[in-house]
Amino acid sequence: MANEDDFLEVIAAEVAADRDNLALREDFIALLLQQDPDRASSEITAFEADGGDAARVRVMRARLMAARLRRGEEQAPPTEKTAAPIAAPATTDADNDDLDQPGLWDAERPSITLEDVAGLAEVKQHLDETFLAPLRNPELAAAFGQKPGGSLLMYGPPGCGKTFIAKAIAGDLGAAFIHVTLADLLSKWIGDSEKAIQSIFHDARAAAPCVIFFDEFDAVGGRRSSGGGGSQSMRMIVTQLLEELDGVQSVNDGVYFLAATNRPWDIDPALRRPGRIDKTVVVLPPDAVARAAILQGDLEGKPTDNVDTVQVAAATGGFSGADIAQVAKVALQKAMSASMKAGTVVPVTTDSLIEAAADITPSTTSWFDQVAPVLDYGVDDGTFAQLRAYRVKHGMK
Repeated sequence: MANEDDFLEVIAAEVAADRDNLALREDFIALLLQQDPDRASSEITAFEADGGDAARVRVMRARLMAARLRRGEEQAPPTEKTAAPIAAPATTDADNDDLDQPGLWDAERPSITLEDVAGLAEVKQHLDETFLAPLRNPELAAAFGQKPGGSLLMYGPPGCGKTFIAKAIAGDLGAAFIHVTLADLLSKWIGDSEKAIQSIFHDARAAAPCVIFFDEFDAVGGRRSSGGGGSQSMRMIVTQLLEELDGVQSVNDGVYFLAATNRPWDIDPALRRPGRIDKTVVVLPPDAVARAAILQGDLEGKPTDNVDTVQVAAATGGFSGADIAQVAKVALQKAMSASMKAGTVVPVTTDSLIEAAADITPSTTSWFDQVAPVLDYGVDDGTFAQLRAYRVKHGMK
């Protein structure tokens, strides 16, 4: 425990010395969520006040709630005056009046497809071979006893486009899309989270073909072996997910389950068994083609001077899509400041973008550091085969 505290203080010192490094602060918060939720709460508030991404802040707060649930901090013991609600027995869709009300979950219709995803040729090929091809050929699949539907776990560093790819898959399938986060599921009332999961699958079946996308899935489907009084709530969420994925109460034809995580090693093994979420694809930092396309999109309509996006892409190897967006943001801010001083428009240039990139440490670096011991010492059921190949190809230890 002392070693863990010492390590936290070392990171805390680095954060204090570089408050502008939001990626480092986000990593620090992730560590605090495991060791000290109260301290994590104050760091999240400071992260938000200093301009941290609003979507990431929402996810952090959801993770904080989950951490407190696991420690039993959110559930006070029942008393005669404030008795805890009692979970209702498991019900079927037909027996639950709440589930019969349509529109509990908004399902959008994405207009993008995988053709709109620049680069990432290996990812798209793997998706097609292992997941999409059978779904695009339902008659052939039926001849081999395969039903319409399926599940897929996408994993990789944060900010590399897993949510965008999930929407593109829905667009490819011509399916509705329901996006779910931990914040949508957690409740202080016992049983509400399980009912929320029931309603998600109920609405997806009604809107079939439909893609259900669970973001930050390790926070929802984490291992049930962790201790703590509040962990019972998380175990019940996983148990309800298993029931819905197995189609115990209803048939899941036309329902596609996609999940994304930065920490696949934390997923409960029961969710990964054959017939459940048994297909995986790793979404790694964008290749040069994708980086150039992301940069082009971020600079579109902005004052630029013959920017060579290919050259900038070559200088940003290992950057995530979010990192590339930050490069453009920094360069645009500096160009705006220069324009205000000069009294005329000073455009963004290739050199100014490369200069901005040089001051940014790729946020993916810490993720590769986290996954290294998992690959070296963990049990691998084949989930990390693509990642191992990537590491060899890029000369990573």
